[in-house]
Amino acid sequence: MAAPQKFIMRVIVCEGDIRNITMPIKPDTLEDFITWLKDALQANYSFALQYQDPEFNNELCNLTDVSELPEKPTIKIIPLIELVPVTEQSQSWSDTTSQADTEILPIVSSERSSQWPEKFETPKFSVDVEYRLRQGNLLYLRDGSYLTVTKELKHDILQTLAETMYTFKAYSQKEDCAVVAKALVQTHPCLKEKGSSGWEGWKNSIYFKVGNHRNKLRKMGRLDVSVNGGKRGRHTTGGDPPSKDIKKPKKGEINFLPDYPEGMEDHNLEGARQVLVQEMMKTKPNASLVKKEMDVTFALRRQEVVKDKPAISQMVQRWPALFTESQVYCEFSRVVGKNLRENFFDSLDNFSTSLIELFRKKRGLTGQLLAALLRQTKSSDPTDIRCLCLQGLPVILGDDPSAFFKTCSDAADKDAYSQTPVGIVCIDEENSPLNPSRVGIILEGNVVCDGLANLPQAFCVLFGLIYALHLDYPKCMRYTFLFVQQVMLNLGKSQLAPKIQTLKNQLAEVWLTSSVAMPSRTSAFRVWWLHTRNTSLLNGVTILQTPAAKHPWRQKEPRGDEPITHGLELVHLGKNINHDNLGQD
Repeated sequence: MAAPQKFIMRVIVCEGDIRNITMPIKPDTLEDFITWLKDALQANYSFALQYQDPEFNNELCNLTDVSELPEKPTIKIIPLIELVPVTEQSQSWSDTTSQADTEILPIVSSERSSQWPEKFETPKFSVDVEYRLRQGNLLYLRDGSYLTVTKELKHDILQTLAETMYTFKAYSQKEDCAVVAKALVQTHPCLKEKGSSGWEGWKNSIYFKVGNHRNKLRKMGRLDVSVNGGKRGRHTTGGDPPSKDIKKPKKGEINFLPDYPEGMEDHNLEGARQVLVQEMMKTKPNASLVKKEMDVTFALRRQEVVKDKPAISQMVQRWPALFTESQVYCEFSRVVGKNLRENFFDSLDNFSTSLIELFRKKRGLTGQLLAALLRQTKSSDPTDIRCLCLQGLPVILGDDPSAFFKTCSDAADKDAYSQTPVGIVCIDEENSPLNPSRVGIILEGNVVCDGLANLPQAFCVLFGLIYALHLDYPKCMRYTFLFVQQVMLNLGKSQLAPKIQTLKNQLAEVWLTSSVAMPSRTSAFRVWWLHTRNTSLLNGVTILQTPAAKHPWRQKEPRGDEPITHGLELVHLGKNINHDNLGQD
């Protein structure tokens, strides 16, 4: 009996991995063939097979039966991605759904649910790309060699990165691309480029790829990018300059102009809006129904406020639920992805101690105005402290609070605030001039939200309404609102205006000198000790200077409005020291 002949084949695993493999015997079935190849290649993923068919000039064809293989065939591995079916979970609806505290899953038209991450995680690529990168990383760890990136491989990497970045924001800046490029080469060091940084070329490639990806989405009709279509170059719509009326997020919005929910059109959403109006006419509207319909109509509402910019009076008539406190917080969460009430008051309380201490240290006319506010605060009640901080913040930032905070004895007396575009009206001041018992919100000379409990609550709701209605900050309080946005809530651009950066530095200096009992050791140890106790307060601020006469350590002193990363860069005998030796005497 003749011995079985060995089965020799050429296997293409990927573009850079082509092997000559010999089987002891030709398999009988395709399943046995794939199982044997998985063991031989040590592949932990599923794949299909193609082979070069000699009847079609050796073009690749899908392999469906082992008998189709010629002698000494060339076989290509095609990785497969297995999709796991998701079964719909049965939901039980009962009469309790009509209660106001019942949670209803919202229908959201945009996939964005969070801000740009503090640390960008490199996404997973396709199976083929991940395999090649893993092999390249192993070679880099072994002998430090870089992977030769082909055009096809680079395209796949950039496409995945652009799609991932779009899930956080539609208009990524060069700073964002730099963060992604750094994360890419840190995760896959074989992709480093020869040069000082190793990622500069990737940053530029990512920046251009993001722009190309945006153009593709614009052609597909995505609203957040198609709204600016035709506004570049000489042939702009209406002959306007390219930079005029560009609609893009400027205050940290993640769902700036979302698409309609799947299956929804204008007439469907308009019907839902009318249901909302009818429900709000009731004495006690169904809170669950209101929240559900507000979630459904979110995209329609954003189109109105961003593209049409209607008058506030028209918005009050069309969307009365939007001017209730609960829905202001919900709308802010839809637009920004953060809990406004929780984050605003937590941050205000964290800054209150340093702010009050800074108020006491101010001199001149600013100091006199702040001293008057301090004298009016006669208790340590949290609400009184918050009122003091919110009324003192515009004074210390050089804003004009008199044009923003209005007072009157009756809300019907419009003469006191009819010329105020955006502001807060204190309707009753019998209890305390600093913390009135009844507060309202002014928009375009009319009180749109009345009966709020206190001034901090009104300020928080007004901040949410500015986002919900796509309004500009009032000029008289511009720096105050920017401080709340950028410093307290950490939204939008990280680069601060000089006034705001100076205040942030001063608050950190106050905290360092007044709020912390530091060990009596060398300056370097004290800075290291403070850094381990509260990194968030030291991020982007300066550290107080220790006189060189007392200690050999001295600080590189920047300008008052110049940010310092962690503020921990010290100089000793002309040499910079790092964090590792800050604990040494």
